Amino acid sequence: MLTKVLLSSDVALVCVQHALSTEKEEIMGLLIGEVHNNGTLVTIVSSVILRRLDKKPDRVEISEEQLVQATLRAEELAAEVGRPLRVVGWYHSHPHITVWPSHVDLSTQSMYQRMDSSFVGIIFAVFLTDQSTKAPSVSL
Repeated sequence: MLTKVLLSSDVALVCVQHALSTEKEEIMGLLIGEVHNNGTLVTIVSSVILRRLDKKPDRVEISEEQLVQATLRAEELAAEVGRPLRVVGWYHSHPHITVWPSHVDLSTQSMYQRMDSSFVGIIFAVFLTDQSTKAPSVSL
């Protein structure tokens, strides 16, 4: 069972910038990293930004082609750094809504975890305002 995820600050910044790139629709990407300690620890070191396929603003999906391209990118990075990198998860945004996953998010995550129990899903809630301070906030 997965017990810990380490997300590099560079990847977190790329994901947040991607999430803030549009206020009108959800964005998504894949996460590249490595799994340690018998699947209990995942270290995320890179991300792959994906283009939207679904035209509904509150839906995102990954095509087989995009998954293959991200897998090839992970293999390239693994060869460059000499570490066993692979696609270890996905991320997407929730503009103007909470960070809590929808039923679609839960179904998608469940599908991935049936194939890989250490597969990570991250949601970035953006364009929110903290009601107590009226300041913009981002939740992860």
